Amino acid sequence: MQIDVFNGDADGICALVQLRLARPATAKLVTGVKRDIQLLERLSVQENDQVTVLDISLEKNRTALDRILRQGANVFYVDHHQSGDIPLHPHLKTIIDTSANTCTSLLVDQYLEGKYRAWAVTAAFGDNLTGSAEHAAQALSLTANQLKLLKDLGICINYNAYGNRITDLHFEPDALYRELAPYISPFDFMVDNSTVYQKLLTGYANDMAQAQQIKPEYCTDEIAVYILPDEAWARRVSGVFGNELANQNPARAHAVLSYNAHGGYQISVRAPLTNKSGADELCSLFTTGGGRKSAAGINHLPLDQLSAFILAFEQKYR
Repeated sequence: MQIDVFNGDADGICALVQLRLARPATAKLVTGVKRDIQLLERLSVQENDQVTVLDISLEKNRTALDRILRQGANVFYVDHHQSGDIPLHPHLKTIIDTSANTCTSLLVDQYLEGKYRAWAVTAAFGDNLTGSAEHAAQALSLTANQLKLLKDLGICINYNAYGNRITDLHFEPDALYRELAPYISPFDFMVDNSTVYQKLLTGYANDMAQAQQIKPEYCTDEIAVYILPDEAWARRVSGVFGNELANQNPARAHAVLSYNAHGGYQISVRAPLTNKSGADELCSLFTTGGGRKSAAGINHLPLDQLSAFILAFEQKYR
């Protein structure tokens, strides 16, 4: 059996779109909201199963990965988050690069030698890797308008992944993947499946308009902390709002806090665009934290630890 495991954001979805365009397969899909990253714990495998894992931290899934390998499955793992020690195993193939200017879809694009590059560009824009997206797009000879269309699509796919639960989202990530998967080009998707695309665009615009009214809870020249209200729109917008803040103030680090189902905060951290490092280290100081150098998060921070988080945040980017 083929099992495809992928992060529900733009990077995970677009990485799988590329792979399955190149190598069609009927697969069981395993995914979830953006912060649902320990996806391998859900898997029950048998010997010789084929497991593809995209855009989730190997470090956070190491115990389950070891179990899956012991059970005789073959694993192809592509990612750009914290990996920890990568196991050496004859049934494991990895493409892992944790540098700040790449993402899983760009790694898949390299693996496929650019065959479906427009999808990789879309994902890179969704991950707020604007420079990397524009660099990758040079070979496509796109117009400025076409490049903007890919950027808007990437942002909207990424936006759809954020929320505490599936019901917060406009589309379940596996359902959105199935809407995108038939299209060799994202431009074809935007034309042929305009109902889905317009719903994402409208939802993003409406939610961001509300987020723009929020004032920072704490702000210095180096960092800013925003706390969003306990509403579905705020949970949806938490990641893309952080990206927008980073773009508006590239020398400042940003943290966007929303309330989670456990009575605490869920946090999205963006390192300064002028120094894309440290977000993963900061968030890893807290039990449920992790991510990548330029963008990371904490799934649950108790309310009484807010001051400790702000202190650690300030010390990291002082």
